[in-house]
Amino acid sequence: MATVTLRRLDDKNHFVGTNESGNTLHFDTDPPEGNGQGVGPMQAVAMAIGGCSGIDIVDILRKGRQNLEGFDTTIEYEREGLPALFTRIHVHYALTGDLNASKVRRAVDLSINKYCSVAKIVEKTADISVSYSVNGTRYEL
Repeated sequence: MATVTLRRLDDKNHFVGTNESGNTLHFDTDPPEGNGQGVGPMQAVAMAIGGCSGIDIVDILRKGRQNLEGFDTTIEYEREGLPALFTRIHVHYALTGDLNASKVRRAVDLSINKYCSVAKIVEKTADISVSYSVNGTRYEL
């Protein structure tokens, strides 16, 4: 079983999470409840969609012998209700390099719809839409 830990760092809402390898992530809220020294927990979940799917996409493109030079991801989201669950998420991947657009589409589709565990969890409450660009040309999934 894997383990992560969290430690509260002040008398407000600042926590640091640590994984088994010693890597850390700071969680916090904005003033006055927090100090704004970390990401909010739901922001971390949104980032995790990008990280999870990004790792998949890079691996798939590498196996497809694609020359990926740059890769940026933007995640937009809406939340509502209490608890404030995600209701809509849009993920945009911007890739550059010597890339075949159809291979990028396949990699993005496989990640979001099959492999990314975080997306599979979040899709239970949110509509997830995806777009991507290859060397500046935008596509919708």
